[in-house]
Amino acid sequence: MLRFLILTGDAGEAQEIFYAKYRLEEEGWTVDIATTTRKTFLSVVHDFDPTSDAYTEKPGYLVHADLGLDEVDAASYDGLVLPGGRAPEYLRNRPKAVEIVRHFVESGKPIAANCHGQLLVIAAGGARGKTLTAFPELEPEMRAAGAEFVNRDVVVDGTLVTVRGWPDNGPWMREFVKLVKSRAAKG
Repeated sequence: MLRFLILTGDAGEAQEIFYAKYRLEEEGWTVDIATTTRKTFLSVVHDFDPTSDAYTEKPGYLVHADLGLDEVDAASYDGLVLPGGRAPEYLRNRPKAVEIVRHFVESGKPIAANCHGQLLVIAAGGARGKTLTAFPELEPEMRAAGAEFVNRDVVVDGTLVTVRGWPDNGPWMREFVKLVKSRAAKG
């Protein structure tokens, strides 16, 4: 049975966390959620208001983290999911979180990054030379990291699947599951 790690935390985007978790479990795969420590944390819901230049943020659902960062054995997972929200902004400053992401980058295991999750890919050195998408306001960070940024619903570059935000959850998991299954079929 395949195993996946979702790396997120306080102020992680609820729709990206739960959509990925349930979609991967629907395949019969095991999913663990990790954050700074094993705890229950509050996710957020971001929405778009046509009268605002930015997005709105509301309290989301409580999320139970199965593992703290120090408990994660990255080698025991077949793929990594990086939801957005504000969680990646602080996780990228945690050496253990970056080490976990770097394991997936260097081992060529599938990574699904959504919205601001790509900040963790950058921190782990996995964006240089890649074509990806992200929340459009992150284009300068993507380009500064040596990536080619494109603004579309989903981009697959090797083992990296990226999308702009929760409105792209369907294409995100469709392409990630397809990638995982094709790799599993090859053995």
